[in-house]
Amino acid sequence: MSSLTIGALAKRTGVKIPTIRYYESIGLLPEAPRTGSNRRTYDDKAVNRLRFIRHARELGFEVEAIRQLLAMADDPGRPCRDADLLARTHLAEIESRIARLEALRDEVRRMVDGCAQDQVRSCHVIEVLADHAHCLHDRH
Repeated sequence: MSSLTIGALAKRTGVKIPTIRYYESIGLLPEAPRTGSNRRTYDDKAVNRLRFIRHARELGFEVEAIRQLLAMADDPGRPCRDADLLARTHLAEIESRIARLEALRDEVRRMVDGCAQDQVRSCHVIEVLADHAHCLHDRH
């Protein structure tokens, strides 16, 4: 088992030092033991946990969901249906966000395509922004 400083942990995991401290402060990463000179030390278990957290964040999971997923990972005999439900809920949120972004893209594309680039008084971009009734979608 290796003993790493916070800087070495940051380098091995690609997570910045302030973020590591933050994860410790909110309990995602257990508080690190300290040396006699009060320096934090980390082991391979901390490396793996931090990599888990980082990957989950890269996939867009919120902190509370990561906390729940970590609790599940710490209990390997537990059924995975709860993890599956969290992931499916997250996927539905992603799909909803994508749909809203596609609607947004369509509106902006339509707005830009309709612009004659003449004078502002006849600018389609300004016209659409001034009156939501010119939009194709109710929400975006």
